[in-house]
Amino acid sequence: MALFKKIDWKNIDWKEFFKTYALIVLGTFIMSIGYVVFVSPLKLAPGGVYGIAIILHHLFNFPIGLSGICLDIPLLVIGTLWLGPKFGAKTIVGVITLPAFISLWEKIYGYEPLISLPGQPMTPDPAANFIVALCGGVIIGIGLGLIFKTRATSGGSDIIAMIIAKYVKHIPLGTLLIIVDSTIVLAALVAFKDWTIPLYSWLIIYVTGIVMDRVIVGFHSNKVVLIVSDYYDEIRQHIFDELDRGGTFLNGEGMYNNDEKKIIFTSISRKQLPVLVHFVHEIDPKAFVSILDASETLGNGFTSLREKALN
Repeated sequence: MALFKKIDWKNIDWKEFFKTYALIVLGTFIMSIGYVVFVSPLKLAPGGVYGIAIILHHLFNFPIGLSGICLDIPLLVIGTLWLGPKFGAKTIVGVITLPAFISLWEKIYGYEPLISLPGQPMTPDPAANFIVALCGGVIIGIGLGLIFKTRATSGGSDIIAMIIAKYVKHIPLGTLLIIVDSTIVLAALVAFKDWTIPLYSWLIIYVTGIVMDRVIVGFHSNKVVLIVSDYYDEIRQHIFDELDRGGTFLNGEGMYNNDEKKIIFTSISRKQLPVLVHFVHEIDPKAFVSILDASETLGNGFTSLREKALN
């Protein structure tokens, strides 16, 4: 069974091809800094293959990069046998470059904590440990976000969760991934017998997830606004002229007296929201306005739909 998905080399967009793989390499480079410089010196194991590799390093002095790839390659092979060739060349590149960069940083930087006392990975100052762990989660999250933007996977514990999900269908994949990563975190507690280690490790997992999501969807959140008003035509003109935005009329019906209603549906930036709300209040104090967060808006006037689909 082929491990790589078939690539149509004749019709490939080389600009997008190099951009995609550059993002993967950049993402793994950033992640390697997070693991070696911030996470490993504190003996933290934030789930995944490299959580296991960090435990093995501190117990048996195994190199983190070498342990990681020795764990990742069998998981990729097992995942391909169980799940089929879903991973593709992009995931393979990530699996190879991440341990390579980790090994490079192990040679350059070593294993010394950023802030510590001699022979102690954790300082007596919880604030210092918190800051280092927080920075590690942010850095790993940025790297993972760049990798996931290319539609590659992180491999490792993701594959374990996907295999379990094939046979335990009543538990969502996301829940299984949390269970697998939490098992690795608890293994660090057993190995190092320090209850602060799982707490800091779960902090890293949480922060990594938040930062990763922001990198994937972007940091420019917009607002979706629904407006019900008898002065819909004036509001529409204000949205066109003053905000330089468009929108859509939705046909509705009042629940109380069954009157026909025109509902304005529009998406605007955060800065434009107070302007629109003030205008609606001025022209129709009885208007109904519903404001929703939009993590991302695609289309004319916002991020290009084509660009998002290709990235």
